[in-house]
Amino acid sequence: MLDFLMHLHPVVLALLATGFTWFCTAFGAGFVFFFRTVPRPVFNAMLGFASGIMIAASFWSLLLPSIELSEQAGNPAWLHSSVGFLSGGLTLYVLHKLLPHLHVGLEENHLEGGKSSFQRSLLLVLAITLHNIPEGLAVGVAFGALGDGFTYESLMAAAVVAFGIGIQNIPEGAAVSIPLLREGFSARKSFWYGQLSGFVEPIGGLLGAALVFYVESLLPFALSFAAGAMIFVVVEELIPESHTGKETEMSTLGAMFGFVLMMALDVGLG
Repeated sequence: MLDFLMHLHPVVLALLATGFTWFCTAFGAGFVFFFRTVPRPVFNAMLGFASGIMIAASFWSLLLPSIELSEQAGNPAWLHSSVGFLSGGLTLYVLHKLLPHLHVGLEENHLEGGKSSFQRSLLLVLAITLHNIPEGLAVGVAFGALGDGFTYESLMAAAVVAFGIGIQNIPEGAAVSIPLLREGFSARKSFWYGQLSGFVEPIGGLLGAALVFYVESLLPFALSFAAGAMIFVVVEELIPESHTGKETEMSTLGAMFGFVLMMALDVGLG
């Protein structure tokens, strides 16, 4: 199986990997067929867990390789990483300002982005869709980097990114489908819209992989760009959403566990 994968084009691998992360979103959205609600402590822990994984992936899988590649090219180690990181965050900032959406788990008066006549349910879907854009980009960039040197180690490092993002997509899928059920949607429609929020990941993955594969000089910048975009999502969306209610300790513990899990995967297998 490994030999077969190593003979595939990095862009094809990126499509397969983001297809996996989309499947994980659909798997999480499928919880709507078994649960009508999620207790607040569990919901907070799920979002905290997703935050921890994204923070760890941003550093171990994206920023650190970006710094190392800049050093190998003889460039200032901080330059590409800093510019890319800030560019990723600012890009998500602009998207958040332009696209109307709701923070998952918060009240209707927390509408963000441009004014909209969209239903609350659609705004919830848009919120998770925004989360998934940098995640797909991160996976795509990781696999596109294989064009710089296709080895077993580099393939495993990219696979770890996809696996980590896939794991945290499971609670994200549930976090959008179950609230839709409470909005009055049927379980089938709630599942459909929940999994649809992950559709942007293969798109972002293809774009990210193709960009860095065909323009290798952009790789350090692209890695840090994806990291900045993910950190923006964590700080702006996931952490505030995970600290609603009184059981905020669960979100903190979830974040710590998610961080350690992703760090262990990256250091142990990457």
